[in-house]
Amino acid sequence: MTGRIAFQGEPGAYSHQACRQARPDMEAVPCATFEDAIELCRRGEADLAMLPVENSTYGRVADIHHLLPESGLHIVDEAFVRVHINLLAVPGAKLSEIKGAMSHTVLLGQCRGFLRQHGLKPITGADTAGSARHVAELNDPKLAALASELAGEIYGLDILARHIEDKSNNTTRFLVMSREPDLRRRGTNGMMTSFVFRVRNIPAALYKAMGGFATNGVNMTKLESYMVDGIFSATQFHADIEGHPDDANVQRALEELRYFTSSMTLLGVYPADPMRHGSQA
Repeated sequence: MTGRIAFQGEPGAYSHQACRQARPDMEAVPCATFEDAIELCRRGEADLAMLPVENSTYGRVADIHHLLPESGLHIVDEAFVRVHINLLAVPGAKLSEIKGAMSHTVLLGQCRGFLRQHGLKPITGADTAGSARHVAELNDPKLAALASELAGEIYGLDILARHIEDKSNNTTRFLVMSREPDLRRRGTNGMMTSFVFRVRNIPAALYKAMGGFATNGVNMTKLESYMVDGIFSATQFHADIEGHPDDANVQRALEELRYFTSSMTLLGVYPADPMRHGSQA
């Protein structure tokens, strides 16, 4: 193992799967909360932190956008992870005997078709990997868990049905965070730049701030707003764009943005994941 990467959740969580996929040579360290994972990295007890930011079915992960700007960490990579959901049960159990399936409420909602088809009662658990651990500990052949294959491997459960999610393209985007930024790299699939900003209190400030990206041919893949400090009038924007700040057109767009903003913070510059452009299944 070369280094440690912190993630939120129990062993076998999809964040753990993301760590194995993106940094297979690192020791994955489970943490109770996102804040704990960030703090472990910030203190130097982990080299990196793996944070989920959005899911193709359910949108952005709550609280993450508030944590990123204050984390003191920098985005150095992104990882797109296909969320394949599996029905896990104790060894020897049969699908025909299963009465209920336990998981996080989000995963239960992503497998409604399968649960209905097999007459399985959805049971809400704290999280996916925790549900798998609970099923293993309970050793009840009538109870199953919805979780990753990795969770089944860790807790010694059999896979009774693979890839039972309703939507075949269900994907979660993760960000790899580090204490130090890395602006030297150039990815074979292009580069991404993420930042947050607040616009000046002038008419059409956001419209004018965005104009520089259009006129300079910079593709903005995400623009999201959220309140800060609990004040309706205090709005911060999170943006992802394609390109590197050293690119001439990105430079010009960011200069124009700064003219119409009261603050702008660079969150990270990192290679685009191959799945962003569909070059990997």
